[in-house]
Amino acid sequence: MIITNAQYKTDSFDVVNSVKATIDGIVTTVPLDTANRHYAGIVEATAIDGSFWGDTVPEPMATEAATWLFNKQLADYKTATARLTQYIVSVGCEEVIESQPTGEQVFNEETSEMEDVMHDVITVTAIEPVEATVTRLVYSEDDPMAEPTEETIENPLITTDVDERAEAQAVVDATPQAVKDAS
Repeated sequence: MIITNAQYKTDSFDVVNSVKATIDGIVTTVPLDTANRHYAGIVEATAIDGSFWGDTVPEPMATEAATWLFNKQLADYKTATARLTQYIVSVGCEEVIESQPTGEQVFNEETSEMEDVMHDVITVTAIEPVEATVTRLVYSEDDPMAEPTEETIENPLITTDVDERAEAQAVVDATPQAVKDAS
């Protein structure tokens, strides 16, 4: 959606009731309704680059755009941090066992108190690391009748994991501290 020349419009009582903007080359009047896709697009575009409003983004649009941007950054930050907490596929994951109460209690004669009966529970199942490399067959483009050759490459699962982690870390690094504090 390409937005240009936005301005607030008022009704006969001088109350702001819509935005008049050129959207994708068409002059459009958009109601102030967040459920309206054009209005939502105007808010998002304002948060990213509100220059189509002129010298200054008017209130309350500036506040609404700032709120949209904050919420977007917060959602992106939570998604990124969740991705970074996942195990690294090249390393795997060790099994974690925790002692948890069973709900039963027994009397301890030494302390003269009731104590919880504990039971060891596996809370995280071990996951083996993936193989570092894989072998694939490579076919000649020049000679379709030639025997394929083998090529050893980094495991694509590791490549994908590294790329996704780098992307997630970039999001975390770019997130303003106020957004991090709100998570």
